[in-house]
Amino acid sequence: MIDTTAAVQLSVEISRTLYDCADEIGLAFARDTEAILTLSERGIRGPLLLMDSWSGAEPMSEIRRLAPERIVAAGFNEQALRQRLAGFAVEWVPVDPGAAPPQGNVPHERVWMVDSAERAAMLGVLGRQIGAAAMAVTGDLRAVAPEERAMLREAESVELHADLGPDTAWQLEVIRSGHELPGGGLLMFEPGRARRLVAMYGHPSTSQLGVLGEQGPSEGVARVRSISDGYNTDGSNVVLAFEIIATVASSGAGRDGDYSNETDLDEIRPWITTASANDMYVVLDLQSGRTDFLTQAKQYEEFLRLPHVGLALDPEWRLNPGQVHLRQIGTVDATEINQVVRWMAGLVREEALPQKLLILHQFGFSMITNRDQVETPAELAVLIHMDGQGPISTKYSTWDALTTQPDANRFYWGWKNFYDEDFPTATAEQVLGLTPSPVYVSFQ
Repeated sequence: MIDTTAAVQLSVEISRTLYDCADEIGLAFARDTEAILTLSERGIRGPLLLMDSWSGAEPMSEIRRLAPERIVAAGFNEQALRQRLAGFAVEWVPVDPGAAPPQGNVPHERVWMVDSAERAAMLGVLGRQIGAAAMAVTGDLRAVAPEERAMLREAESVELHADLGPDTAWQLEVIRSGHELPGGGLLMFEPGRARRLVAMYGHPSTSQLGVLGEQGPSEGVARVRSISDGYNTDGSNVVLAFEIIATVASSGAGRDGDYSNETDLDEIRPWITTASANDMYVVLDLQSGRTDFLTQAKQYEEFLRLPHVGLALDPEWRLNPGQVHLRQIGTVDATEINQVVRWMAGLVREEALPQKLLILHQFGFSMITNRDQVETPAELAVLIHMDGQGPISTKYSTWDALTTQPDANRFYWGWKNFYDEDFPTATAEQVLGLTPSPVYVSFQ
């Protein structure tokens, strides 16, 4: 962590590196940010040296080495200053409480990350001498402003000068990888940057499973754009999405006995490519039958390693041994979900990806057992998608029941519209009037 002692040492090292001698130097206590900024505003034609105390040997030794014609100092008692620096011409500058960090474009070959604005201001003044910038970071590093992300990406080196938490290293790697989500940014639903995904649901080969299969990928872009109308009236940045049923619940056991038909990757690939070209997101939906979700998810690992592809688990179609579809509503426990969570989080770290979306479909309590134990790590945005169908009053009741559970604030929330099975199909105004506000809306 950059403390006053480390800052003093850094100022001396910069001076030794850049200057054989100096006509003028600046001098301030390392703990006095206002004095440092005052000297920066005045402009010093030489190094800025910081002191921890008058007993510090290294700054005084560096002053003697440089043999300056003038020392410009701020933040000291003037009488004590002249006594301590007898033999040097000293200009005492009163501290300006309104002094601000320097502005203007400086090539940032290095970036120093610290944990407070005060430290950033102090180091920023020192760093300008060597083309370095200082950045104050608190919380998730991926949430920094776009211009700060650009600074971190373009710097030759980034150095941590604070204990910013165990996630900082991999989050920095995500920033420097250059990957971003459709619509920009690295967090799916970033506070202060409202994003809402509006998706068209179905299977590429048939219209019987949803509107996605009623046209090809290119026409699908225009279709989902039209159904997204009205979903940005609350100021949200609407991102279009395809939600593709990658594995389809089957009435027959099939060769592998899992009552689920896995779609070939080459059938899905054109949709993945089209989405990428149009700044869209893709969600791969699993109806896994008698096999576990992780086993099926791994079949689509190639796609899930991409920054614009997430995953949905549909417990309605997760069978226990001896069960068949449409005789029971399926169920999954948090234990099985967490296997997928940990695996996907690993992909995010391995590929240095932006936050990835994981959707859990639910319209009944029994569909997800021990929901409060579902893990929600920083690598993923975990969303509960209320995908019940029928009278809108019934859907409202289901929404209220699911979203008012004690664990509800741990998840993001989504709503599903059915063109044929809902009566009536909710309007954008009705969906946006829900609490909590849905950040994912799909159409089947």
